[in-house]
Amino acid sequence: MSGIKFLLTIFFFLQLLACHNNDKPNIILIMTDDQGWAQTGYYEHPVLKTPNLDAMAENGLRFDRFYAGAPQCSPTRASILTGRNNDKTGVFYHGYPLNKNEITISKQLKNVGYMTGHFGKWHLNGIRGPGVPIFKDDEFSPAAFGFDKWISVTNFFDIDPIMSDNGEFTNFYGSSSEIIVIEALKFIEKNVKENKPFFTVIWDGSPHDPFVASEEDKIGFENLNKESKEHYGEIVAFDKSLGILRNKINELGVSDNTIIWYCSDNGGLRNIIPSSVGELKGFKNTMWEGGLRVPGIIEWPKIIKPRVTNYPVSTMDIYPTILHIVGIKNDHSSNYLDGESIVEIFDSDKQKRTSKIPFRFDNRGALIHNDIKLVVHDINNLDVELFDLSNDPSESVDISQIRTDLFRVMKEDYLKWNQGVLDEIKENRIIEPVHWRDTELYDEFIEDWLKRPEYTGYIQREWRGRIRE
Repeated sequence: MSGIKFLLTIFFFLQLLACHNNDKPNIILIMTDDQGWAQTGYYEHPVLKTPNLDAMAENGLRFDRFYAGAPQCSPTRASILTGRNNDKTGVFYHGYPLNKNEITISKQLKNVGYMTGHFGKWHLNGIRGPGVPIFKDDEFSPAAFGFDKWISVTNFFDIDPIMSDNGEFTNFYGSSSEIIVIEALKFIEKNVKENKPFFTVIWDGSPHDPFVASEEDKIGFENLNKESKEHYGEIVAFDKSLGILRNKINELGVSDNTIIWYCSDNGGLRNIIPSSVGELKGFKNTMWEGGLRVPGIIEWPKIIKPRVTNYPVSTMDIYPTILHIVGIKNDHSSNYLDGESIVEIFDSDKQKRTSKIPFRFDNRGALIHNDIKLVVHDINNLDVELFDLSNDPSESVDISQIRTDLFRVMKEDYLKWNQGVLDEIKENRIIEPVHWRDTELYDEFIEDWLKRPEYTGYIQREWRGRIRE
C-alpha cells in the first residue's frame, strides 16, 4: 500500500470512528415496491425520467449489481431488518409474519440512542391482501420490532390511503409516495430539533398494482398501454417524493451526515412495457437476475466518494453494514447473518467480494460468488445450473458441465448453507399468513371500504353475502 493510500485509509476510518463516538449518522432506508432493475433514468430508460434518483446516484455510491434478499416483497423486508435469509426468519412467502425472536436493526439502533420510525408498507405481520391499517395491539406490528413511531399499512397502498398512526386508523389524502415522505419528515425534523439521531424506514407501496397515477405524473407516457402508463406514473410520483426528502434533509442542515440507502424489494413485473428489467432474464418471483437484481444507491456525503460499483451487494448486507458504521459489535455466531459489512467499499474501488450471497425461497435458490451464479430450480430434487454473468449476463448458457470443479464447489457450498437454514427452520414456530378479509378483525370497516378501488374486488368476492345479512 502506498503512503498516500495508507493515509487516506487511516483518515477514512478516523471519520467513521468520529461517527461512532460523538456524531452518530442519521439513517434513512428507502424501498420501492416492484420497481425493476432497469426502471431508472440513470440507466437511460427510453421513456422514464427520474431526476431525483439520478441526482442521488451522482452524489452517492451506485450499485450496478444490487440484489434483493428474495424475489418477493415480505421475504426481502425480513432480510433488511435482520441481515438474514428470509426462510431463517420465518418469512417464507409474502404475508408471513417475522419471527418475534429476530434481533432487528431497529431494535439494535434503539438500544444505542436512535429514534426509530417506519412509514409505509410493512407486510411482516401475517396479513395478506391489499394494505389495511395495522391495529395497535398487533403482536407483529412495527412497534414489536423496535419502531417508536409508525404510520404503516399491512401491504401495498395507493392514492388517498387509510393508514395506521401508531395504531390509530387515519385517512390521508394525496399521493401515497408523498404522504409517507411528508410524515417521515415530521418525525425527522422533530428529532433534528431535539438533537437525536434517527433511523427512518420509508417503504413505498409504488409501483405495485393496482396502478393508479395522477394525470400530471403520466405526462410523457401517452403512447404506452393503460397498465404501463399508470405503473410508470407511480414511479414518477415516487421520484418526486424522493426529491422532497433530499431537499428537506439539506434544508435541515443534516444531509452531510445522513445515510440514505435506496433499493427496490424485488425484480420488475412481466407485463410492463418498456421492459422493467432491461436485458436481464426473468421477473419478480424468479431466481434469475431479473427477479433478484434491483436498483440500489447509498448516499452519505460525509464519507462516501461518489461513483459506480459492480461489487455485488444484497439487502442482507444492510444490517451488518449499519452495525459496523455505528460501532455495534456483532455478537452473533459466524453463520447467523447471511450478509456482510460493505464499509470497506465506501472509499475504495474493490470489485471482488470474498463471501458468497445465498438465496432460498419457495424451494428454489441461488448462490452468487462475484460473476459466478448457481441457480437452484428445485432444492429438493437438486435441479441446478451454473452461469458466468461476466460473459453471459442473460443467463442463457449453463456451464455446469464445462466448469465441473467450480460447479461441484458451488453446489457443495450451497447445500451446506441450505442445511443450516433447515436446522434453523426446525427450531422456529411457523405461523401461516391469513387474508384480512378472512378474519373478523376488519368486519366493522368493510361496508365503508367497499367503494375503495384497492379493496373492492377483494371484498366483494368474499363479503357480499355477509354484508347482505
